[in-house]
Amino acid sequence: MTPPADHRTARYQADPDQVSRVLLLYSGGLDTSVMLHWIQAQYGAEVSTLTVDLGQPDQDWTAITDKARDMGSAETLVVDAREEFCSEYIAPAIRANALYGGGYPLFTALARPLIAKVAVEAARELGCDTIAHGCTGKGNDQVRIDATIAALAPELKVLAPVREWSMGREEEIAYAREHRIPVSGGTRQAPYSIDDNLWGRSSEGRAIEDLDQPPPADVFRLVTRPEEAPDEPEFLRLGFEAGRPVTLDGDRLDLIDLIDEVSERGRRHGVGIVDHIEDRIVGLKVRDIYEVPAAAIILSAHKDLEKLVSTIHQNNFKAALDDRWAYLCYAGLWLEPLRQDLDAYMVAANEFVTGEITVKLYKGSASVVTRSSPYALYDKTLAGFGESGGEFSQLASPGFIELFSLQTRMAHEVRRRER
Repeated sequence: MTPPADHRTARYQADPDQVSRVLLLYSGGLDTSVMLHWIQAQYGAEVSTLTVDLGQPDQDWTAITDKARDMGSAETLVVDAREEFCSEYIAPAIRANALYGGGYPLFTALARPLIAKVAVEAARELGCDTIAHGCTGKGNDQVRIDATIAALAPELKVLAPVREWSMGREEEIAYAREHRIPVSGGTRQAPYSIDDNLWGRSSEGRAIEDLDQPPPADVFRLVTRPEEAPDEPEFLRLGFEAGRPVTLDGDRLDLIDLIDEVSERGRRHGVGIVDHIEDRIVGLKVRDIYEVPAAAIILSAHKDLEKLVSTIHQNNFKAALDDRWAYLCYAGLWLEPLRQDLDAYMVAANEFVTGEITVKLYKGSASVVTRSSPYALYDKTLAGFGESGGEFSQLASPGFIELFSLQTRMAHEVRRRER
């Protein structure tokens, strides 16, 4: 493999003749391990690696950095960004009831701008001129990472060998063998493309692409299949303050620990499996299988509490803004001023979203069963559905109906007459 001629189509792309010091977003897998060696060999560049901890399960950060160091990395950085991920990305997503396409809770989309931000900070600290990543030309991550880097650091350039030089898997394996690059798990192709962090897990590719078949059983590595979940339900009680989850069963927890505990309890009961047909930003339709127990439980609880304390007008209006917030995040436009404007609205709209929600977990479902809030716009005495009729004056209804339906009735009569 040799570097291509300069065929850049965007100003932020790296000029092959000017790549000197590179920061590589490094996972320790096949793609990024080949890239680490390849960039050094082809450009004679100094390469440092960056790995960002966002709560990915079962990761050995020491093994990853040792491998990078053994392969010649000048610096091997691991940044624990879990707290920032929760407070600055997941918490706003909860306030916005953030689901893209009605099903995807954006865990990867939320992570990528943070990874890019951390990369920019590290690249500047190390004096790098280029940031390299392993995104392909088919996915959304290239948009999210490239756009964020280009906005935050116009002086830095981006290198994406997998996308720009079409490095196929067989070619990568041959290169790894030739240069004795250790590959985790050997060279056997993984059954699915996996991405995960503390807010969820995705699987795509291979057998999942067969739309006429249900998801294969071996897809589910996080959530128990509902038919295998316990036969007895479990109840958990989530407490919110200004739209942010702060307690679980009365115990106050930081958001990292709360998400971890909710995820563990949800996954045990088969909660959070989403079989999703998704419209990517690059124009493709794909099928993804998501395992999102914490997101499924917390988002549904938040939305239910929001309905309890907000007026009909707030609830109807905010739903449209929730969708727009989710789209901008999904599209990699985290720094778009409109998203930041929407964030300000979400904070204001959640000022009184305080209270407790009890959720029943059972065989794949998470159902809200009780609600309470000091700001609830619900008064059973006023509603008066008992024998007494309560404090609501039913005698006022006919006058209200006459005025409320006036224009509709007039329009109906005009159209009936004309026809």
